[in-house]
This record gives sequence, structure tokens and C-alpha cells, in this order.
Amino acid sequence: MRILYFDCFSGISGDMCVGALLDLGIKINKLKDELKKLPIKGYSLTLEKVQRCGINATKFIVTENRAIKRKPIKLSVIEEIIDSSKLSRILKEKGLKLFKRLFEVEAKVHGKALDDVHLHELGAIDSLVDIFGTLIALDMLEIDKVFTSKINLGGGIINISHGILPVPSPATVELLKGYPVYSSGVDYELTTPTGALIISALESVYSPIPSMHIEKIGYGAGSKDFQEFPNILRIFIGKELNSNLREIQKDTVTIIETNIDDMNPQLYEPTINALLKAGALDVTLENITMKRGRPAIKVTVISNERDVESLINILFLHTTSIGVRFYNARRVILKREIKTVKTTMGDIRVKISYKGNEIINIQPEYVDLLEIAEKTNIPIKEITYLISSQIKKEMFKKE
Repeated sequence: MRILYFDCFSGISGDMCVGALLDLGIKINKLKDELKKLPIKGYSLTLEKVQRCGINATKFIVTENRAIKRKPIKLSVIEEIIDSSKLSRILKEKGLKLFKRLFEVEAKVHGKALDDVHLHELGAIDSLVDIFGTLIALDMLEIDKVFTSKINLGGGIINISHGILPVPSPATVELLKGYPVYSSGVDYELTTPTGALIISALESVYSPIPSMHIEKIGYGAGSKDFQEFPNILRIFIGKELNSNLREIQKDTVTIIETNIDDMNPQLYEPTINALLKAGALDVTLENITMKRGRPAIKVTVISNERDVESLINILFLHTTSIGVRFYNARRVILKREIKTVKTTMGDIRVKISYKGNEIINIQPEYVDLLEIAEKTNIPIKEITYLISSQIKKEMFKKE
């Protein structure tokens, strides 16, 4: 397993993250070529080698053409830019998920409707470049799992368009629910909303430095040069030792349930889609019988604890439910990873499940099969049959 470790002893921001990833050896020209697939103009990217308390680090700088007037940064604008880009489908999906999460958090902490949110502190160019720069770089590095240290948030106050706010900002705190954080006492915003978004959206697992064979170390510089400590984000990448990530894993999830007996069945599909887009791990419908013999549907949502509140709000918004129940449950899951396999019919993502080092299941992604089926007019069942032996041969050859 190829793993990445965020060492956030001086916090994390979007530019620090891209700087550290480039410091690992990714070529800036390759990153620029990929970012050109986004239909945005009027900016330039530069790298500077700087020192922070005697440590060499890479400073990633996005320079905007201030003469160009930018539209307010609404979610609909971001979605239009991403949808019309020439990036891969996977990168588009990941980017849309990250931005939607960020806008939802901003809407929540400022008490606004989603359509009324403007991310004033995240310029359209800066936010798109930092977030997609990170996603593109991670894709190039072929990382299987991401870990993070405790996160230094900083302290003090910041003056933004909403007024004077404490550090960490409300959005940063909301995004980092469930993660171990602290403040070293410095009066500066060490962790920004973009940095917090990257940590949470990548589903980073908190850990001290994991058992790993370190291959490379990258240092991304922050804007402030402190005398007391280096303002840098340090990233380790390497291979996992002892294969602990492939053992059977136990964790805790939250089960959200509601019984509905008065809703148009056509509304369940958009409800499920909204729940999954908002971070639900799974959603199921079950036929039940309620009092007075009335047929009904029980909606069950499996969720991470940090997403419970937003998912409950979606249930109230999209269904006729007037009450839900939720409780924690222990579960045992097989470790799994996604690999892309080249077949005679195109590249297909494959989900591989393990028990220890033994492959238990190999399952091609349905959406990839569907895309090939639509292009070739061949039934998915036949496509699966035609490529199954190729996939297994490739997987067992690599293992």
C-alpha cells in the first residue's frame, strides 16, 4: 500500500499542500498542463524556494490578473466551471464533492441558504487551483491511503468580509469535526478552510507517523515566516510496513432511520442521490408495515458521525418525515482499495477487498461498465463476462 502522511505541526492551507506535493518531485509543467483543462484564465503559477527557520521549502504562488473582474463565487459558478472542464470524470466528481462540502459548511456557519453563499476569502482562481492542484498531484502519486497528524489551528482573530472572526474560523472548525486539533498559541491562522477541507474530504485517518518505508519528503511553505518555528507543511510518502491496512477493520458508524407512509415513491430516488452526495456511506429502503396495517418504507442511512446533522437535514428537506432516530453501531469491514485496470475495452476501476493479504473479492465499478456499454451498445452483462478474466489476471499478477 502506498501511503501519504500530512504532518500538520504548523497547520495546513491549500497553497502549502500544493507546494509540499510539488516539493516531492511532481513537475510544475505537468501540473500546469492538467490545470489548463479547467476553463479559467487570468492567472499565473510560480514556485519559489524559500527557507523557514533554516528548512528549505517550496512556496506555491498563484498570481491573479487583478484587472479582470471576477463574478461572485457561487456554487453554481464552480459547478459550471468543473462540468465544462476537460479533466477526467473521477477528478470532476472529487472536485465537485469538495466544493459542495465547503459551500454547505459556509452556509451552515453563516446561517444562509446554499445559493446565497459567496466564498469571498477564497478567490475563484485560488480555490480552484489549490483544490484541483492537490487532487491532480495525489492522482499522479497513486496514493492508496492518507493519514494525518494532530492539526495545529493557530489562534487570534481574522478580519474578513463577514467581520472579525476568531481563529480557527467557524468553517475550519466545522470541517475538522472528528479530528484531533490543538493550538500552539501563535496568533495566526495556521489552518485555513481550504486546508481543513482537504484533510476531511480525503478521509484522512488520524495517526502518529504510521509504520512505513519513507520514499520522499516534501515541504510546502506558508506565507508567514515565524522566528519560533518553521511555517511549513511536511508530507511523507512511502510504502506501508506490516500490511496492517489490509487487516479486517472495526469501526463505529451512525445509523439514521425514519419510517415514511405518506410520500410519493418517485421522491425516493432524488433523496437517495442527495444523501450519497452529502457523504452517506450507504442508503437502503425497506418495506415495512406500520400501525393500522399501513404499508410504509423505512429509510436507513449509514453515516460517519461528522455527517449526521447534515444528512438528517437532507431527510427533512427531501422527504415527508417529521422525525428520525439515530444510534451508533459497531461494524467489521474488509479493507479495500480501488485500482484502474487496462482492458481491451478501456480503463476500468476495480474495487478489491482483502482479508489479511488474501484477495476476497474483485468487483469492477458499475459506472465504468455503464459508460463502456453506452459507447459500444454491448450489454453490461456481456462486458463483465468479456473482461472479467483480464481483470483477475492483472490483479493476481500484481499481487
